[in-house]
Amino acid sequence: MTQQTWAFLGGKQVPEEDATVGVKTHALHYGTAVFEGIRGNWNERLGKVVIFRLREHYERLIRGCQILRINLPYTVDELCKITTDLLEKNGFAEDVYLRPLAFKGEQLVANLNLNSVADEFMLVIVPFGSYIDNTRPLKCQTSSWRRPMDSSMPTGVKISGLYTTSILAKTEALAAGVDEAILLNQDGSVSEGSGENLFMIRDGVISTPSETDNCLLGITRDSVIQLAKDELGLEVVQRHIHRSELYLADEVFLTGTAAHLTSVGELDNRNIGTGETGPITKKLQDLYFSTVVGDNDNYLKWCTMVTPSGG
Repeated sequence: MTQQTWAFLGGKQVPEEDATVGVKTHALHYGTAVFEGIRGNWNERLGKVVIFRLREHYERLIRGCQILRINLPYTVDELCKITTDLLEKNGFAEDVYLRPLAFKGEQLVANLNLNSVADEFMLVIVPFGSYIDNTRPLKCQTSSWRRPMDSSMPTGVKISGLYTTSILAKTEALAAGVDEAILLNQDGSVSEGSGENLFMIRDGVISTPSETDNCLLGITRDSVIQLAKDELGLEVVQRHIHRSELYLADEVFLTGTAAHLTSVGELDNRNIGTGETGPITKKLQDLYFSTVVGDNDNYLKWCTMVTPSGG
């Protein structure tokens, strides 16, 4: 018998098959939505799903809502409670992906005024393994698609319409036989991967594109910066990065909720360093993975534990 799964829509928990929207939903036609991707990592030892930095994800969702003039009837604390209650009810005893979406939910087309369209919130939770294979270094290519400028589309939050560029870049990379795309800004500087932030290491210094390089202000990015500084004593610099610097880096890695922390071994048919996962990347990987499953006591403040019960 297939287990009943539950979603949240219209202010209540509903069977997932009933969590539907109409064909005239404003967000479907215009991309007027803000989303988050949140990881729940199963910890067998604890018998719990560990949600990583739940509060920070919803704080960013609210910032995105502010930009799109979406007024949710929930506080951050209430959104966290909605999430833990739904996860508990679904009873998943495995890694999961949580997808909250705040959107213009009114059945209304041919209207470009955000102030006159009603708002809605939904949440779905799905079992989720590896987004990309982080057991080996990735092969990447520089995308022909450029990361939009913040003056054209707000890039620091997860607005649905913005991700068309990332989808085009990822599809192009896969069609070319590589794993991932690296997007540049309009000026040719490095921004990010299709769904990940980027870091490079040279002479023991970690560099990552700055907030003004149109990259997402990633929560995994922030976590890795803190872990590198506080746990490994490494210097982390946020600055403009030229494309050619990546070719000459000792190590390059990508970070994201879905991708976790994954090494880049090749870019544009050039090896990064030895082409294998470098020593600093490996240390950060091990530290990060122990943290997101709740096994690093120094960062339990980042973890929300949920015991699955089933609905």
